[in-house]
Amino acid sequence: MKFVILGCGSSMGVPRPDGFFGNCDPNNKKNFRTRCSALIKTSDENILIDTSPDLRQQLLRHKIKKINKVLYSHMHGDQTHGINDLRSFYINSRKQLDVYADKYTSKYLKNTFSYIFKSYSKEYPATLKLNKLPNYIFTTNNKKKISIRSIIVEHGKVKSNCFIINKKLAYISDVSKIYTKDFKYFKNLQYLIIDCLWYNYHPSHFNLETSLAAVKQFKPKKAIFTNLSPVLDYKELKKKLPKNVIPAHDGLTINL
Repeated sequence: MKFVILGCGSSMGVPRPDGFFGNCDPNNKKNFRTRCSALIKTSDENILIDTSPDLRQQLLRHKIKKINKVLYSHMHGDQTHGINDLRSFYINSRKQLDVYADKYTSKYLKNTFSYIFKSYSKEYPATLKLNKLPNYIFTTNNKKKISIRSIIVEHGKVKSNCFIINKKLAYISDVSKIYTKDFKYFKNLQYLIIDCLWYNYHPSHFNLETSLAAVKQFKPKKAIFTNLSPVLDYKELKKKLPKNVIPAHDGLTINL
């Protein structure tokens, strides 16, 4: 079973569409970051987390030929606006692809992308089926049952969902606060992949200080910082991190 970080960039990616690299060295390939999406790859299924605006590029880069389910963390455009690229999987299977979202994200998706969930003609049928995101989703890997738990966190003024896979890996791409009652789920993981936007305070994201504090509190064997803005150069950030913490880069793959 693998967990693939398809994209680890902040809302406009690195470089931004206007070519701005910020502090990032353009000669380092790990500084080229598409927007956040991730893939849970088992022997039986490919489960996608979020459909970033760079999804087409990510799917082609990793030669992903099938998607079985999609889990949405939250409603923001940098997590959702690649949704139309899922249409190709409907064309291949002629079956609506199951996507899972909380009530806020579901409302946003239905209002913004109504044509995807409602058939307007034979030529343009509904391609996705929208489902309520449950507390647990299950899959299998080599006949073993795998659990994916969703936990609500704060992300500025909206709620976001993080996903914990088999009590081994937590993926929290967008977070400003984790509720105390949920701390127990994040302790002693093998991997903690967590939001780290930049150095300064931000009302909707963890910064370097708060991300490091979370690592210290939860004590994962390894932590990976994602949702990285142009402020954070890969090599410069890595120098500031403990040995068990690394910056993410697009394509980073974890064997579970």
